[in-house]
Amino acid sequence: MGEPSFEVPPAEGPPEKLLDSWKEIAAYLNRDVTTVQRWEKREGMPVHRHLHDKRGSVYALSEELDGWIQSRRSRVDEPDEPGAEPEAELLPPATSVDGPSAAPRSRLWFALACVLCLCLVAAMWLVFRHRSKDVQDTKDTTQPKVRSLAVLPFRNLSGDPSQEYLADGITEALIGRLANIRDLRVISHTSVMRFKNPQITVPEIAKTLGVDAVVEGSVTQQGDRIRVTAQLIRGATDEHFWSETYDQQMRDALSLESELAQSIAEKVKVTVTGDERLRLTAARPVAPEVYESYLRGRFAFAQANSRAEIEQSIGNFEDAINKDSTFAPAYLGLAEAYTSLGTVFSGVSPAETRPKVMTFSRKALAIDPDLVEAHVLLANVLQEEWHWSEAETEYRRALQLNPNGADAHARFALWLICQGRTEEAVQWIQRGEALDPIEVSGAKVAWILFQAHHYDEAIRESRSALAVHPDDAGALTGLGFALIANNQPADAIPVLEKAIMLSKGSPAATGILIRAYAHAGRRNDALRLLEELKRRKGAGYVPAGAFVNGYLGLGENEQAFDWLEQAYKERSNILQFLKTHPYFDPIRDDPRFADLIHRVGLP
Repeated sequence: MGEPSFEVPPAEGPPEKLLDSWKEIAAYLNRDVTTVQRWEKREGMPVHRHLHDKRGSVYALSEELDGWIQSRRSRVDEPDEPGAEPEAELLPPATSVDGPSAAPRSRLWFALACVLCLCLVAAMWLVFRHRSKDVQDTKDTTQPKVRSLAVLPFRNLSGDPSQEYLADGITEALIGRLANIRDLRVISHTSVMRFKNPQITVPEIAKTLGVDAVVEGSVTQQGDRIRVTAQLIRGATDEHFWSETYDQQMRDALSLESELAQSIAEKVKVTVTGDERLRLTAARPVAPEVYESYLRGRFAFAQANSRAEIEQSIGNFEDAINKDSTFAPAYLGLAEAYTSLGTVFSGVSPAETRPKVMTFSRKALAIDPDLVEAHVLLANVLQEEWHWSEAETEYRRALQLNPNGADAHARFALWLICQGRTEEAVQWIQRGEALDPIEVSGAKVAWILFQAHHYDEAIRESRSALAVHPDDAGALTGLGFALIANNQPADAIPVLEKAIMLSKGSPAATGILIRAYAHAGRRNDALRLLEELKRRKGAGYVPAGAFVNGYLGLGENEQAFDWLEQAYKERSNILQFLKTHPYFDPIRDDPRFADLIHRVGLP
């Protein structure tokens, strides 16, 4: 359009309608000279040349420009050529023959240009967001799926060591909730507490526990409010891939724990069934003083190394129940505490503890039927009372609720041993060990192997456990059992003497030491120790099983049968293992022994 489309002499039209230079044309259209020259070439804007046709000698008529503007508006939606100016520039402001700028229209076109720019920015943001999501989704799909998890002990950031019970309690509660998810293996509270103040890195902890991810966190209490911060870390890479802070009142602590557990389950993309979600989200307000008493009880029980310390935890649990008789976890705490009191190391008669364990387990389940730990404890005490089928039902219910429960696996292995199903028992204990190698320690595995007459393996497992915890009286006693059965009584003597010292005179370990002395040719030492047991029985409770082991070791079988009858009256723990215990092998053919098996209800 460089050539004029027609010639109009300057005299035509009123002077005020004649725009006699590029500058005047540009001012009329409210644009710069460069823009209007471009419009003249690319858009056919009507500009004329004087006859001498010098480049600068141009003119335009305002009426023609107004007509061109209206015509250009009707073509605004037509696509522009590459490199064309934005539509807002290509549409000059409306003008009139009476004025060069028409400012309101100019502002309108400027606003339209802004809207177009904003739309462009929004479109670019959506594209970027979509691409970022695709990148993140790709990253998530390339990461190994989290199938196992360890919740490390939360740190107490209150600055007050007496608040340690709260951090430990939150840790245990979170573990309990996550453990209900079938598709997620969660390490037990007992196992993770060994990493309370770790000297090793997260990847090293994850490798030790055999987990894909680790949860770390902290707890702060200020008045009646509690703040919990948690983060998820990939075990192999130490990558932090989620963190969150929760701040609620103490009365809503259970809701906080529920919300935290749900967030973790969602982040690790684990499948949660409808029933599991109900258990995961279950929460109700609890009075701060009730929850505090309960958590103090949990803390005291976890630290307990003596009867007095266990009884201290019982006092805390009872205090919580006195304040709220519908708080199921406190009944579970009592059941656990009395279970621990009833072991052969505590010196408390099972006749005193077992009824309480049964009562409190049932009360906990009456309030919360899905409380896995209560099913396990109830199964254990039913087994001790020789209610074998009822015990099996409770074990299987616990395993149904939490198929990854290492403790339930280990205790069910004991039930299988009692039935004489030794190889099945070995398989179950090994599964439990694979699920949680610390909770199901070498000592527990060793006991099953000992009952299955796999003595060399039992000794290896016991020594492995003692390499980590050399002062574990239970592991030492178990090693003594296996060494004697493996014809190594002399090696068992120092092991059992250490166990007795550490356990402050355990009657169970003493009975086994009598056997070790006798089999090592130190009969006088064995008799001396037996007399000491008799004196202790005159002053307090000594389990009949200790005398059974002692007399069997001395080869005095008639006295052993007398004490087996006493053990029957006591429902002694040793009678659970009549079918498999190696120490009973010399008397298995005696009709009295067969009759005892029948009376205990074993097949």
